[in-house]
Amino acid sequence: MKKIIPIILILVILVSTGIFFILKNKKNPFELTLYGNIEIRQVDLSFQVAGQIEKMLKEEGDTVKQGELVAKLDNKDYNANLTKADAEVSRTLALYNDAKSKYERKAPLCSDNTVSQMECETLLNTKNKADSDYKAALANKQFTKNQLDYTKLYAPDDGIVTVRAQEPGATVNKSQPIYTVAKNKPVWIRTYISEKDLGNVKYGQKVQVLTDTIDPNTKKNREYEGQIGYISPVAEFTPKTVQTTDLRTDLVYRIRVYVDNIDEYLRQGMPVTVKINLDNKNANGNN
Repeated sequence: MKKIIPIILILVILVSTGIFFILKNKKNPFELTLYGNIEIRQVDLSFQVAGQIEKMLKEEGDTVKQGELVAKLDNKDYNANLTKADAEVSRTLALYNDAKSKYERKAPLCSDNTVSQMECETLLNTKNKADSDYKAALANKQFTKNQLDYTKLYAPDDGIVTVRAQEPGATVNKSQPIYTVAKNKPVWIRTYISEKDLGNVKYGQKVQVLTDTIDPNTKKNREYEGQIGYISPVAEFTPKTVQTTDLRTDLVYRIRVYVDNIDEYLRQGMPVTVKINLDNKNANGNN
């Protein structure tokens, strides 16, 4: 009898363990599980003019705010150009005022033929040319001012610096990448769904997103809320990197899930699990 009891206990443990794993791995018929990766829009920041970098104000991993200064070029030459352009505006304005004054003094005499027609035409042409030169000088001044402004590089949106491509002292060309910034919003998940499950999802449908990272407060995987924002109208062959709960199917549809409660723990390329409630009472956010 004593020998039988341990055997019975072992059998009970084995059966219990088997039942546990069966129940654990049993699919919930009212839940669809998909796997995908986080995608975040990234933007290359570059100067709109060429020059030598004077300051790089951000490191990789630093956060940036929209409109924040992140880099500067040496602007001595651009300042000098603006000074010259400003002087040219003053010079052409003086010439225009002089030509205008002379023409206006002689205009009454031109109308009654006291002054020859040739002289009147010369005065008018001189005034018009001076006016044209003045306007061109104003346009050039605005251009050189813009060039000077472009020696400063600002963040176009809130985000995180992922690449610092240059260093102070480097000479860069116009549009040459200086930083790469991952924007904070939007954050979405690229995942794929099989044709047989396609009828279970729709735009705006609420989903649960799970990551592999652990929240130290809850000791559980971090959870996020999201919604389906895009469903491809075209089927495609299953990408090699796609994970599915079933065997791969030949054709799938790409969907995009937008994360609602974004935080700093979501990173580009991070693998995530998407769970979609198929219960008719809860599957859709707005019925």
